[in-house]
Amino acid sequence: MSHKAGFVSIIGKPNAGKSTLMNSLVGEKMSIITPKAQTTRHRIIGIVNEENYQIVFSDTPGVIKPNYSLQESMMNFVQGSLIDADVILFVTDIHEKYDENDVIEKLRKTASPVAVLINKIDKSSEEEVMSKVEFWKEKINPDAVFAISAKLEYGVSGIMEYIKEKLPVHPPFYAKDELTDRNMRFFVSEIIREKVFKLYDKEIPYSTEIIVKSFKEEAKITRIAAEIIVERDSQKNIIIGKGGEMIKKVGTYARQDIETFIDGKVFLELFVKVIPDWRSKKNYLKQFGYDD
Repeated sequence: MSHKAGFVSIIGKPNAGKSTLMNSLVGEKMSIITPKAQTTRHRIIGIVNEENYQIVFSDTPGVIKPNYSLQESMMNFVQGSLIDADVILFVTDIHEKYDENDVIEKLRKTASPVAVLINKIDKSSEEEVMSKVEFWKEKINPDAVFAISAKLEYGVSGIMEYIKEKLPVHPPFYAKDELTDRNMRFFVSEIIREKVFKLYDKEIPYSTEIIVKSFKEEAKITRIAAEIIVERDSQKNIIIGKGGEMIKKVGTYARQDIETFIDGKVFLELFVKVIPDWRSKKNYLKQFGYDD
């Protein structure tokens, strides 16, 4: 049997359920999931390998109108994923309104097959689902429409069958034992950032970046040191909390998840550093990996 391989881009607005879907399709926790919008900042690749096919999934940041340089960089990841995709999965929340016409226009014009995934149908009625199916058929004339609940994994197996059918005949792009093109440091930083998103309110999560400064694997333990970057001293105080209580929580929860992820004991040290207005400074964005 001939081997199939291709790139599948998952796009949509913040909080539409893209990361939940990707984790479900890949069968591993590749992308951070929180109730807050815009948790995915980078383009994260997850790879599914079987004997006769390889699917390279790409979870992209949520589609927004950029307000500062970091968001512009995030949208560049989205545009890049549309260009090289063999299949595009456009995830939309059953209840959301869509006025980003530039994205709609690109989906209409792309040569790649587009599947619209109407997500969170467990929170709606059958009439609402049918209405949304017709709306999207008319709006972008997609190759396929799926009504799903990524959280409950309802309808996900049908998406996998659709993707396998659409993949081009091609040798694998990556080694068959690879799960992602990201290194361990990247996933450690994502785990820590997920805890920041879950434990802090308002602007704090969006003003933070995590940099893993050292990652040392020893015989019985992995020693990790990471910096939590913020934009203001007041944010640093909130991150640390009274008597260091909050940063201890971040460290404890992150360490537990990192130990599960790497299947071994971890010693985690966290530090907080202030870099004023880093989200709008190109040199820092480049340093933090937002220029790929």
